[in-house]
Amino acid sequence: MKSPTSPHGRLATPLRLIGTGLIAALTLAACGGGGGGSVGSMTAPQATDPSAAEPDVATLGDAFSNYWNLCAKPRSGIDPYTGKAYPDKQGTLRDELTFLRAWTHQNYLWYNEIPTNIRMADFSNPIDYFNRLKTPAVTASGTPKDQFHFTYDSADWDKRTNSGIELGYGITWSSAGATAPRTWNVAIVEPGSPAAAAGLRRGDQLTVVDGVDFVNASDAASVNRINDALFPDTPGESHSFSLRRGAENVAVTMPAQDVTALSVKGTKVIDTAGGRVGYLSFENHNAVAERQLIDAFTTLKSANVNGLVLDMRYNGGGLLHVAAELAYMIAGPVSTGQVFERLQYNDKIAVDPSDTIRFSATAYGFSAGAGTVPKGTPLPTLGLNRVTILTTDGTCSASEAVINALRGIDVQVDVIGAQTCGKPYGFTPVPNCGTTYFSIEFKGVNAKGFGDYSDGFAPTCAVADDLARDLGDPNEALLSTALSYRASGVCPAQARTSAQAMAITARTTVRPMVSEIAIHTRAR
Repeated sequence: MKSPTSPHGRLATPLRLIGTGLIAALTLAACGGGGGGSVGSMTAPQATDPSAAEPDVATLGDAFSNYWNLCAKPRSGIDPYTGKAYPDKQGTLRDELTFLRAWTHQNYLWYNEIPTNIRMADFSNPIDYFNRLKTPAVTASGTPKDQFHFTYDSADWDKRTNSGIELGYGITWSSAGATAPRTWNVAIVEPGSPAAAAGLRRGDQLTVVDGVDFVNASDAASVNRINDALFPDTPGESHSFSLRRGAENVAVTMPAQDVTALSVKGTKVIDTAGGRVGYLSFENHNAVAERQLIDAFTTLKSANVNGLVLDMRYNGGGLLHVAAELAYMIAGPVSTGQVFERLQYNDKIAVDPSDTIRFSATAYGFSAGAGTVPKGTPLPTLGLNRVTILTTDGTCSASEAVINALRGIDVQVDVIGAQTCGKPYGFTPVPNCGTTYFSIEFKGVNAKGFGDYSDGFAPTCAVADDLARDLGDPNEALLSTALSYRASGVCPAQARTSAQAMAITARTTVRPMVSEIAIHTRAR
């Protein structure tokens, strides 16, 4: 039985780290889905009554509803994102843990693979407990079967998904890894952000953070200082950074701010020998993206483009209904009513018509403040039977669902760049007592029943990210290759610079994110 949902769209997966929020990788804390919030420690097992019996999971059923919003430390006041009083009631830590165990047993895709020796009495906080409530299985390659199990502070999550707001400096980082020696370069600078005010540019390489050698430091104290600077907790706190720009050293001090990130970073029309081609840089399938995508496609439609290059190289995912709208605006009326994605849950969940997301010609109508699009608004469309998508391994979740869904209705999708992250799974963000939990609940398949891309989608033409040029520059490696392949059907040879040899492994503007396939945010 599914629990009630509020009228948000289906999300996709934990935003795979790519930026100023790579805390999970730097601290070696739950890489591949260790989201926001604190990383607890298993101390003081007096969290719950050691003598209390463990619940019999076989009898829990959907008992999570009995424990939802029973909190050891209930919040008070008005939730700014619902306009209603917080639903929290006085409860205990045991209530919070029982909620998580019951929820997981009922809804987790691999509920029957959770170890049976996890005792509530051994945990002093719900996040530590939740982090253990997942399958320990690995794939044939040795990769964890569940790489996308994480939490987020509910207030931070609401700001990010509903308004595109994140606390930080407005930087998306390109990272070649988390361990020393580290190579991190600026991939995107948000307009109007502290990073923009400081004059940072795409391609700048991070070398020093608050006096610590960012490239080589490996001791715990230094790593903690780096994380404190990269992931500030308080608006207004300032930290110093040094970056290399060619032969120049750039030193800046930046204050942390709530930064509103644009989901659609750029829209332009490129004249080619084969006609006018639209270019669209898209980074996040969130609520505010609905209006931005509609405006972008309206512009491209008015320009009479006959092709599209969709740049999702840093798009870690988001709302599946936004992804379905995007796919419709590409494919057009021939897709109306066809399956965008069919969700497959565990064997306890009865099949429901809402488990099938379809291509729709009208807007879902997400709540996005002044940018809200009225539900049922007709969507503009280019009506294409071919699209080119730019990717890196930071392209994840809902972004991959767009590729899979379009191929499912026989739209030709050419992938230029790198292998995508590989997340055919999704979940519903579940808020409880100030923490939002993300636990895989379903696998998505397209109209042909295909959803086996846990290793990602291979590129049609393999090209490394080109940090030496701005996004949207026709000479930038991925876009240049896309235009060339559209014209000739042949992947051109690539002249690679050291900057191009970077692999994107994470994405964020300040806090760690995880690629999202989320469905509806649960009622609180």
